[in-house]
Amino acid sequence: MPKFQLLLIVLSINLIVFSTKAQTTVIHAGTVLTIPGDKPKKNQSIIIKDGKIKEVRNGFLMATELGLASEEIELIDLKNSFVMPGFIDLHTHITGERDPNKNPHEWVTLENEDYAFNAIPYATRTLQAGFTTVRNLGGDAKLMNALKRAIAKGLIEGPRIIAATGAISATGGHGDFHGYRKDILELDGKGVGICDGSDDCRRAVRALVKQGADVIKITATGGVLSNTAAGVGQQLSNDELEAIVSTAASLGRKVAAHAHDAEGVNAALRAGVNSIEHGSYLNDESIRLFKETGAYLVPTLLAGVSVTEELDVNENIPPAIADKIRQVGPVVEASFKKALAAKINIAFGTDSGVSKHGDNAREFELMVKYGMDPNEAIKTATINASKLLGMENQLGTIEAGKSADIVAVIGNPLEQISILKEVSFVMKEGVVYKE
Repeated sequence: MPKFQLLLIVLSINLIVFSTKAQTTVIHAGTVLTIPGDKPKKNQSIIIKDGKIKEVRNGFLMATELGLASEEIELIDLKNSFVMPGFIDLHTHITGERDPNKNPHEWVTLENEDYAFNAIPYATRTLQAGFTTVRNLGGDAKLMNALKRAIAKGLIEGPRIIAATGAISATGGHGDFHGYRKDILELDGKGVGICDGSDDCRRAVRALVKQGADVIKITATGGVLSNTAAGVGQQLSNDELEAIVSTAASLGRKVAAHAHDAEGVNAALRAGVNSIEHGSYLNDESIRLFKETGAYLVPTLLAGVSVTEELDVNENIPPAIADKIRQVGPVVEASFKKALAAKINIAFGTDSGVSKHGDNAREFELMVKYGMDPNEAIKTATINASKLLGMENQLGTIEAGKSADIVAVIGNPLEQISILKEVSFVMKEGVVYKE
């Protein structure tokens, strides 16, 4: 074999070996909340390889102490930072965002491609805010599937997405389309999730799963932002709710139930849903059912605050929606405090899209303002959220074997929770997106 060919082979092997070894990253963390809810640790080294946490060790370890050459590691200095697992937002609408100044009839001019392009900065802002995973409860199926793939391939920056590709609603319910002439509504078409009767609702679940839904979103009650004076009471019947939950379970999907009024909340819990989104009017029976079933409340406090703030500046809000904002807004805090006092399962969600994407951490502020301990608030967006997703073996803590989703701030959020609105470092699956 000619010498130059042998040299090329040797160089190639060396490059392959080097590229493999260079995948080790070491974070020197001054303070790290490895397991939210527990006491933070000081002066730790987080060793990361191939996008996963390999181990967490005491002290600021260097390459030689890890049995590696200096060129085989990437060292990240977070000695002056407070380090935590990446945050999880369980209730987002990543393809849209309310804007008091926009034309309320803009939807008649936009293509699906417009919503896809709009989603790119929303996804980026969400990730930059420290939210490395979101559960997106709605959105066009083709758009959501494409967005998930683009993020997974690294074509665009954004959080890991667990998607409900649409929602299940009764005809005329919160998840249906309102506020226009019948012929205009017919032009827009009927979504696969609109159903009436238990058999039709089974079909709707199967159709959503077929088009790619990771989770089933249902509108068990009326909603604040649907343009109809239908209130916020129960809309899917008990039989429909039971059919939805059993069908979803048979297809390996969890069910997230939008529900405001206590009657609808309780019906959804009896049917076996995994989470109640909003839960604005919890009563004693609601609390009993939460404890009995182990379901989670995703309170979306920020949504209630955001629409109340918008009411003061947006003259285009239709009367039916404005009336419901005035009705629901004032009761959200009391319902959350009831849930907190009863120590039911609570997980983090904002309803971002109603609020601004990237402002997700305001939810932490509201949780603490309404009485939650800051460490427990962080736990809702990490450990609790990962359990609800069924991804607790991958996400939620900084431990060996977990995905290297890591965020950091300057300061101590356990003493001042608002610090979480200024995330200074973001890593997702071992890739640094902000530093």
